[in-house]
Amino acid sequence: MRILADENIPLLDEFFAEFGEIERMPGRAFDREAVARADVLLVRSVTQANRALLEGSKVRFVGTCTIGTDHLDLDFFAEQGIGWASAPGCNARGVVDYVLGSLLSLAEVSGADLTQRVYGVVGAGQVGGRLVDVLRGLGWQVLACDPPRQAAEGGDYVSLDEILQRCDVISLHTPLVASTRHLLNAERLGKLNAGAWLINASRGAVVDNAALRELLHSRDDLEAVLDVWEGEPQVDPQLAELCLLATPHIAGYSVDGKLRGTAQIYQAFCQHFNLEPRVLLDDLLPPYWLTEFGLDATASVPVALAALCRAIYDPRRDDADFRRSLEGRAAERKAAFDALRKHYPARREIDGLHVKLSGDAPELARVVRALGGTLV
Repeated sequence: MRILADENIPLLDEFFAEFGEIERMPGRAFDREAVARADVLLVRSVTQANRALLEGSKVRFVGTCTIGTDHLDLDFFAEQGIGWASAPGCNARGVVDYVLGSLLSLAEVSGADLTQRVYGVVGAGQVGGRLVDVLRGLGWQVLACDPPRQAAEGGDYVSLDEILQRCDVISLHTPLVASTRHLLNAERLGKLNAGAWLINASRGAVVDNAALRELLHSRDDLEAVLDVWEGEPQVDPQLAELCLLATPHIAGYSVDGKLRGTAQIYQAFCQHFNLEPRVLLDDLLPPYWLTEFGLDATASVPVALAALCRAIYDPRRDDADFRRSLEGRAAERKAAFDALRKHYPARREIDGLHVKLSGDAPELARVVRALGGTLV
């Protein structure tokens, strides 16, 4: 069996070497010649696995180590009998950590009290659903919008119009499908409340980037945090300059999330080919570098929240790296976008924290539990 894999997928040998020869190449470099040699494709979101790439090949399974599937031609797969799998939820916690770090930065710049904002989460699946749980666990007011889930399950969801009307903070976590392309178009963007914060860590085209750029030019009361961009790896540098935080599609790039994605595709691969899985992710995870975090009961909740989150991840570092990459010609900026992703530094997840709390502090304990940490 020949496996063609994106070179940025970790643990390829550990999970797949026993099944045959692995050929690695950059995800954007996949072409018909390379695919013609493969029985299996292992990709990430930068590879458009569609009819144009796969038609006439012998590929029988495509696995994407990502949550999203907008880069997979699922209709073509069904037509050709090609098995496929994605990794839902693999990097959800990393994205939640990114949003938390962004909120801390937004609050510091504006002087706003995070406890007094009203949060709107658009898309309450693997990522958005976890974000809702964390924010509500912190005791903050959260509204969730997810029409497909509402139709299927009922529940406490609101419309997008209500989100725009009532929320000070809007965080987008929808997949990119026909109905969500430019979900926030010029008209809806124009309805953002005074002083609103917009965070997009889903897909770039969920927001009309040109319309957002014009809006940010005309309204200095708004703040935007963008991790995803229309036309990636080409990014509008003028829009990036107007954002409080701008990053190169790395919100979910935790070590845990990447390894989890590979493990999920390995499980799906084994199931598709009727193989017995023999490799366990727990045996391959690196040790957690921060073994314990101590808090005294006298710490204030805002200070503790910021310290816990930033001990693990602070998106301001990624923002600084990305802004330096936006200099130069378009071709250089595109190459830099991919280089930042390829050489992304190791980052863990907040819910791996073990926190020692000295003294009786129920509010601090609630914060630790809401973040997913373990009290020791």
